Amino acid sequence: MRALELLSPAKNLECGIAAIDHGADAVYIGAERFGARAAVGNSLEDIGALCDYAHRFRARVYVTVNTILYDDELDDTERLIERLQDVGVDAILVQDMGILQMRREWLKAGRTFPEIHASTQTDNRTAEKVRWLHGEGFSRVVLARELSLGEIGEIHAAVPDVELEAFVHGALCVSYSGVCYASQHCFGRSANRGECAQFCRMKFDLLDTEGRELVHQRHLLSLRDMCRITDVEALADAGVTSFKIEGRLKDVTYVKNVVAAYSRELDELVRRCPEKYCRASLGTARHHFTPQLNKSFNRGFTDYFLHGRTSGIASFDTPKSIGEPVGKVKEIRRNAFTVAGTAVFNNGDGLCFFDASHELTGVRINRVENNCLFPQRMPIGLRVGMPLYRNSDADFERRLSQQSAVRKMSVSMRWALSADGYVLTVSLEEADVSASASLIYAHQEAEKPQGENVRRQLSRLGDTAFECVRVELEEGTETRFVPSSMLADVRRKAVARLEEAIQAMRSASPEGKQAARVDGGGSVPRLPLYASHPYMYNVSNRYARAFYAERGVGDVSPAFEQDAHTPSRLLMQCRHCLKYELGMCPKSVEKSSGNRLPGFLRLADGRRFRLEFDCKHCQMNVYAEE
Repeated sequence: MRALELLSPAKNLECGIAAIDHGADAVYIGAERFGARAAVGNSLEDIGALCDYAHRFRARVYVTVNTILYDDELDDTERLIERLQDVGVDAILVQDMGILQMRREWLKAGRTFPEIHASTQTDNRTAEKVRWLHGEGFSRVVLARELSLGEIGEIHAAVPDVELEAFVHGALCVSYSGVCYASQHCFGRSANRGECAQFCRMKFDLLDTEGRELVHQRHLLSLRDMCRITDVEALADAGVTSFKIEGRLKDVTYVKNVVAAYSRELDELVRRCPEKYCRASLGTARHHFTPQLNKSFNRGFTDYFLHGRTSGIASFDTPKSIGEPVGKVKEIRRNAFTVAGTAVFNNGDGLCFFDASHELTGVRINRVENNCLFPQRMPIGLRVGMPLYRNSDADFERRLSQQSAVRKMSVSMRWALSADGYVLTVSLEEADVSASASLIYAHQEAEKPQGENVRRQLSRLGDTAFECVRVELEEGTETRFVPSSMLADVRRKAVARLEEAIQAMRSASPEGKQAARVDGGGSVPRLPLYASHPYMYNVSNRYARAFYAERGVGDVSPAFEQDAHTPSRLLMQCRHCLKYELGMCPKSVEKSSGNRLPGFLRLADGRRFRLEFDCKHCQMNVYAEE
């Protein structure tokens, strides 16, 4: 039986607790520094509080330390990791191989080091890479988003002992993660340092190989958002252990809605296949609403390349949230418009539409009268027949702003006699864990049966993480009198001990998950991907240089961020292909000698980027024009 984990993002402590309450088995969060979302950091105190809350349900907390590091940051990174270990984090996500060198020194000195997961920033697209990472000490590898079910299955078959984590929902980067340098090249903001300026969400002209314009000012690199909620079982069968939701910049209502939706899918899978799968944490989340993914931020949805290459993965018209389709404009009046469709609208809803120039225009609704909507101001460009989308549902957001879920672990209780009093045993229903507490109190015959009062007092679990499903009374206890205050006291002691027992059964300690290699040695597989561009190893500090040198890799260049004169500046490697998306792929259409093939992207300020189509590997490369 394999434990499946739903992994949620957490912008802050509030989001992390909401994720656990709504069904997440684990949460990933950024610390104050060195996370791939530099704008989102959290204090050690908040991370510790999240660990305390998550561990009540045997849920886990992972912290992102997944940027490349500079020499003057290594000491601070080491102190951070030490403090993260002290507050109880379960693992750290890592990009920089310098941290493995750091880990090696800790282990040689007899110190424990947190469990390490290979971030998707380490560019994990082959079984060869995953095998190598596992050999270097990573217990889990976060796969590239671009992989298909077949490719994931092949990796699992080749390296079955590695935990595989795959993204299932949220925003998509157009480049393979960890090998995108466009933001650094154009704006001096490194994606590998958590400062991505979202180059891929900008407008471009598409030019042919002769420099003539094919497409004018569209969001040619902007992708729709990933949604794989109908593929949860297929991903599990392919070998995925952890189902990752993207969104460490998203607010708490996004987390609640998306986590609830995927948690329900995982629960249903476990219900159908109890002999194959179980949930990785304890407890059941009860939602006070029906999750609806299209009501949270989205640019339209795609399963990306999960079932092979398909068209429609891009969002050329806008990088902004579109939301859910709600109908078409039926009639336009002086200060209102009516909508043809079945959607129910609310005061305060946010709607949007694409005008004749493909520009997304938003409109806020002040007042609703059936299907007649009165906006704050009538939008320019609205026409009869235009499709409308709702990207902010006021009623749905209002419900999610309140308590929208509760998570409890079911327990049973047994109340029994002992030689000098009584014993209460509390047992988890979903795991083999129990705890007992004794009450020393002389046996006294009661004037009337006590069974109802004993059951009522013992099952009052209030705001604990537990709910009682039954209380078994040993024969003879119903006729004995015990004050209610003593029943409450022994219940509190037993529950506290049960919480301690759950903490003790947390998944394997960091030492238990360390891979065999401690002292290095051997050589790193020479990945063809980096043969022509050795800066793509992202080596930016002395620890990382030593790490690769000890493994026989002598030609690693400085990281892109540290070498302004890097020749042949490859900025992106993408599985997204503009030739395919625009119907020009020679594998799918008849090639005509008159075709004008794309050759360059051009920003509005005139900067150009050369396109290279590697049809052998079905890949599009983006270069800085010299």
